[in-house]
Amino acid sequence: MENKSSTGAGGRKVFLLYPHSVVQEKMLDTLIMNGFETYTLRDYKKAFRIMEKFPDSIMLINIDEGLPENEWETYIRGIQKNTKTKDTRLGIVSYNKNQGLMEKYLLELEVPCGYIQLKLSLKESTEIIQNALNANEARGRRQHIRAFCNEGVSATMNYRNNKGLFQGRILDISIAGIAARISGLPDLPSNFRLRDVQLKLHGQLIMTDLILAGQRKDDKNILILLFDPEKLDDDAKTIIHRFIKVILQNFIDNIMK
Repeated sequence: MENKSSTGAGGRKVFLLYPHSVVQEKMLDTLIMNGFETYTLRDYKKAFRIMEKFPDSIMLINIDEGLPENEWETYIRGIQKNTKTKDTRLGIVSYNKNQGLMEKYLLELEVPCGYIQLKLSLKESTEIIQNALNANEARGRRQHIRAFCNEGVSATMNYRNNKGLFQGRILDISIAGIAARISGLPDLPSNFRLRDVQLKLHGQLIMTDLILAGQRKDDKNILILLFDPEKLDDDAKTIIHRFIKVILQNFIDNIMK
């Protein structure tokens, strides 16, 4: 399967290995919303294979779970010595405040993303992880994460005007807009506003306006449509970001099978 979930643009994939429950349930939404292409992994053996496939990625390892700490040290040294994984930017995530443990990973193993000591406050922990990711250029020049809706992904749109009802399949989506294949729609001028478009993303409905930015050169039935930020409320943004999160996670889960 082609890796279509990465935008290019210099960003790095971010993998959270054995994420703490607070990270997996709440923080992940925030990271996705803020433009970090983030995935979760719960198998250290398969994670090694992921690092081989995406050698320029970031891997944040929760050493509080999965393996005893001394085995995590061995695991990390193995990543650093392997020619296929040595360029992975590793970081440690833990609630453990032990100074000696921190110094081992920072000074001996020299993990580039540092030792991230989580706080009881979700807001503080999120800020710490985002700062570490920013320091390691996780977003690159990327403004938004774009998810590609391959066959089997339920992502459609409906638009009605005085010519009738037009239905389309969404091909990709970000918080900025969508690309959709819409058959039968008459030619529209650039910047034309499609009003009251209904999007259906895995059964979740969004009503919004879309602005025509252009057509694909190789297929004029594929339109590039931008969201009007003033018509996109917080609930709609949450639905879009969570849909993107599911698409990204499904992509990586399929690789790990």
